[in-house]
Amino acid sequence: MSEFKKLVFSGVQPTGNLHLGNYLGAIRRFVALQEGNDCIYCVVDMHALTAQLVHEDMPSQTRSIAAAFIAAGIDPEKHIVFNQSAVPQHAELAWIFNCVARIGWMNRMTQFKDKAGKDREQASLGLYAYPSLMAADILVYRATHVPVGEDQKQHLELARDIAMKFNLDYAEHISRTGYGVDITVGNEPVHAYFPMVEPLIGGPAPRVMSLRDGTKKMSKSDPSDLSRINLMDDEDAISKKIRKAKTDPDGLPSEIDGLQGRPEADNLVAIYAALADKSKADVLAEFGGQQFSVFKPALVDLAINVLAPITGEMRRLMDDTSHIDAILRKGGERARARAEVTMQQVRDVIGFLY
Repeated sequence: MSEFKKLVFSGVQPTGNLHLGNYLGAIRRFVALQEGNDCIYCVVDMHALTAQLVHEDMPSQTRSIAAAFIAAGIDPEKHIVFNQSAVPQHAELAWIFNCVARIGWMNRMTQFKDKAGKDREQASLGLYAYPSLMAADILVYRATHVPVGEDQKQHLELARDIAMKFNLDYAEHISRTGYGVDITVGNEPVHAYFPMVEPLIGGPAPRVMSLRDGTKKMSKSDPSDLSRINLMDDEDAISKKIRKAKTDPDGLPSEIDGLQGRPEADNLVAIYAALADKSKADVLAEFGGQQFSVFKPALVDLAINVLAPITGEMRRLMDDTSHIDAILRKGGERARARAEVTMQQVRDVIGFLY
């Protein structure tokens, strides 16, 4: 192989209800990336154990994520949709990466500090090693690009560090086995087995905030259901949540600078822009000077128009899960075949007998 073939990989955890932030920040981008790219999309059910060990509804939540993928427009025939636990090579490579990664690297991961809170001694080892498994998720397919939000950039940088250390530590083995690819990192030539994965960050609303607090990210775990629009919400629920969304007494500005210091207004404008495939400047050009009593009903209509078809298809798929199960089963078989090629070569590079 003379170069790494472009491959997009990403995954979504099956924890809680999918919401508008998941759709705008991830799933809709997954759909767009299908055009012109080889894509692998995963329901990362193994990662879900780091948030909560025992899940009574793991099968349902896993199917719900897959249903959202399909309902939003991901083509499971042209690309691969599967659940992570169906491909044991993820865990096998994660253990190798646990041995490659350094404790100091892991200690710098801010998301662990945020999620573990003050009582870090009671956090699971899985939560601490989460970024190592994420690196394995990506690199077991030698993926080159990952659509991520800002909160995952640090984990992706760690994946690059792990890949580079593996490449350098096993440089002679990689050359001897003939599996490497000549790349340049900075100005240095490297005969690499794993690529230096690149983040794909973009879109008008890559970080959708809470409808109740514009300084906090929209979250499945927020105790208030009014803080988020769930993908399975009906039209009445969507309308109620947007109309009750926190705002301020001022009208919408005509320029983007006028949104500074107004997180709730900025969030609603960003959501409208993302749903309409417009810039925030375009939205303000249309609604600048208007009160939220005018803007919110327009946002309600737009959100329902975009989300209702997805919600309807998700409900149809979840009413009879045999189709979703078949997609996940076939996707798992295809993913395992790809992942096993990588693992056979990694075993050769390391020197494992198998």
